[in-house]
Amino acid sequence: MGEEPTWPELLLTFAMVATIPIIIGGAVLVSLIGLTMWATAPLRRRRRARAMDTH
Repeated sequence: MGEEPTWPELLLTFAMVATIPIIIGGAVLVSLIGLTMWATAPLRRRRRARAMDTH
């Protein structure tokens, strides 16, 4: 058996393991928000044009 890891090594390992889901989850979230904004842009444009016509 090898020697036990020290507290700084354990904390560093935990921090690295914790950042992976945060980075991946953040990228997925930003991608979904961007795709939603891109997909609904024509609808927003039409609504804005109709609102300007009524004024």
